[in-house]
Amino acid sequence: MADRIVLNTVSYHGSGAIKEIVNIANAKGFKKIFVCSDPDLVKFGVTAKVTDLLEEAKLDYSLYSEIKPNPTIKNVQDGVAAFKEAGADSIIAIGGGSSMDTAKAIGIIITNPEFADVRSLEGVAPTKNHAVPTTAGTAAEVTINYVITDVEKERKFVCVDEHDIPEVAIIDPDMMSSMPKGLTASTGMDALTHAIEGYTTKAAWEMTDMFHLEAIKLIAKNLRSAVNNEPEGRKGMALAQYIAGMGFSNVGLGIAHSIAHTLGAHYDTPHGVACAMMLPIVMEYNQECTGERYREIARAMGVEGVDSMSQAEYRKAAIDAVKQLSKDVGIPETNDKIKEEDLDVLAKDAFADACCPGNPRDTNVEELKELYRKIMP
Repeated sequence: MADRIVLNTVSYHGSGAIKEIVNIANAKGFKKIFVCSDPDLVKFGVTAKVTDLLEEAKLDYSLYSEIKPNPTIKNVQDGVAAFKEAGADSIIAIGGGSSMDTAKAIGIIITNPEFADVRSLEGVAPTKNHAVPTTAGTAAEVTINYVITDVEKERKFVCVDEHDIPEVAIIDPDMMSSMPKGLTASTGMDALTHAIEGYTTKAAWEMTDMFHLEAIKLIAKNLRSAVNNEPEGRKGMALAQYIAGMGFSNVGLGIAHSIAHTLGAHYDTPHGVACAMMLPIVMEYNQECTGERYREIARAMGVEGVDSMSQAEYRKAAIDAVKQLSKDVGIPETNDKIKEEDLDVLAKDAFADACCPGNPRDTNVEELKELYRKIMP
């Protein structure tokens, strides 16, 4: 079976890269742009960095920002209705996963209206047409995946569709400058989870290994600085998130994400926080099935002397380095919303999650319950 890589056609990187949005919109002749963002990014002035450019260039747009941190089916359907009402012909997604995932689903449904129920997009849906022309800004956007929350069924579902990838990705570290520390920390640890799970997943291969190891190295070097709002840290993290996306989008993830998806669906736990809490726990669980890979993770995390360590030592060093980074950027270690009586459904949902099969260690519902217990107070 051949290994496949799907990436953006074009991406722009660096300080001031968002100015390319105006050039792109004019070159493509867009008449009405649908700007998809979220309330926090509007509140902290991130969205305005793009909409101000559109206004200066006299480009007509409509803003849709009623999106939850864990975007729902209703968010998508409301967005589709708003897109149609606006008479839009393109989308700019501003933000992290919530607004981008919503924008992807909206773009797909506009060109593939038979999937308007949203639930039918789960898994690898047989869409025929590429999404509405989409430009993604702020976070690294190069994946063919998106995740939607089914509130009625209290579950998240993963959609994988090469038709949803944005035509253009814009990775501008200046967009992160007004983000609060907590959001910078959680999104950064989400990117680290992408990189480490992508590097250890069953489908990992040489090209994606290259992306993931470089992403780990950049995150270990830059996340603390980015949380302190230092320009070099923001620059490093902007690139790291994008590179991690280049990898994991093509090989999948593991049970840290399976568990994080259920925590988001049941308790509305922010995705990055859930990933960060679970990452070292899942690394400990998986370590016996990872060969020599933790040595390279430890090296990328900045651990010295890994070549003289035993396998047990470098595995522990890799896990400890991740724990320390998470602690340094202020990620909580427990989730007080989880109750013992919830564990059956949580574990069953995680086991059924699309990310579960890629985990390097085969798991089961009872073992997943034990992993949840490790983050209970």
